[in-house]
Amino acid sequence: MLSEDERATLIDTAWQSIRNGLQQGRPLAVSPTDYGERLREPGASFVTLHRHGQLRGCIGSLEAHRPLIEDVAYNAFAAAFRDPRFLPLEAKELDGLDLEISVLSRPEPMEFDSEQDLLRQLRPGVDGLILQEGGNRGTFLPSVWESLPEPRLFLQQLKLKAGLAPDYWSDSVRVWRYGTESFRR
Repeated sequence: MLSEDERATLIDTAWQSIRNGLQQGRPLAVSPTDYGERLREPGASFVTLHRHGQLRGCIGSLEAHRPLIEDVAYNAFAAAFRDPRFLPLEAKELDGLDLEISVLSRPEPMEFDSEQDLLRQLRPGVDGLILQEGGNRGTFLPSVWESLPEPRLFLQQLKLKAGLAPDYWSDSVRVWRYGTESFRR
């Protein structure tokens, strides 16, 4: 668990990175050595932007491959300016923009022998999922359960996100679960 100060630092860094993107066209450069141990450790995060309650961008990392403080700075910038579903953020959109950071736990592979078995194991509101079939891959954060609370529908929509048909199933489908620590401002 992150402390309140660490959470505040990550939120401030995310906002600064978005403002830096508006002014300089690039993410905020951070020096991990300027931060506490937990923020210097490798971490995986997603940054989600909403404007007036509507999704405005969401980009993240599924695996920890750089210091958490850098990951948040980069993903905040990417959510604002590089989410392919949206045009790059404009300064006038800052009013009404909400930002949420989700720090991911390490994904754990799930063991199941059928789609029904997988569905029985899902924990609505708790599990983030990564689904992979060959070169197709998609993820849903645990917060997606708010809009898709039924496990079957959650899984169908995740398959669609991964580029598969909603009724697709194969013995080679792989799924990992992860949790998040999420906070916003």
